[in-house]
Amino acid sequence: MRILIAEDDSRLLTQLDTLLQQNGYSVDIADNGEHALYQLNEFPYDLAIIDIGLPKLDGFDVIRKARQADVSCPVLILTARDRWQEKVEGLDAGADDYLTKPFHNEELLARTKALIRRASGQANPVVQFGPVALDTVAEEIRVDDAPLDLTAYEYKVMEYLMLNPQKVVSKTELTEHIYDQDFDLDSNVIEVFIGRLRKKIDPSGVLKPIDTLRGRGYRINRNL
Repeated sequence: MRILIAEDDSRLLTQLDTLLQQNGYSVDIADNGEHALYQLNEFPYDLAIIDIGLPKLDGFDVIRKARQADVSCPVLILTARDRWQEKVEGLDAGADDYLTKPFHNEELLARTKALIRRASGQANPVVQFGPVALDTVAEEIRVDDAPLDLTAYEYKVMEYLMLNPQKVVSKTELTEHIYDQDFDLDSNVIEVFIGRLRKKIDPSGVLKPIDTLRGRGYRINRNL
């Protein structure tokens, strides 16, 4: 999953960048509101974490302008302000949730996972199609309740497909959401991951968990 962090405190920005990358997210950063708005308009994100007190353009205006431009990714606002009026203003601007500084890393991660799930229409932390289950809390894929031994990137690919079951997901889209921006989008690594996932999830070739739509991309088989 790809996340934008907009925060002008360089120490906190580095802390959040490290935390989210260590937990398997691809991260872009912005240290002012103008840069954050540009990023939101130019790139697809699964979540934006936006500080209210940004220079050049404050967080409220970033969110309002992004929503006016039809940017639909969930937004978690960070604020050092504990007055309820500011929290309401952030939510009214188009944010989906807020977190007051200082915060615990575990709470930020939990809210991040919940917002991404809800944006995909999945309220339950466990997403299941037939015998295949995605546990977004444990960050594992299970088949018939037995956890699979997946690499971090294999998990990311399957997670994205299972959280977007209505979509045909192109190779480019998958690459953008699991890797940093400078990754070679022409690489065949996605095909390699898909092939490994099919073998690990369905060694007997019966379930057919991932459909390939030639020239378009991949889609989870919802009829497992």
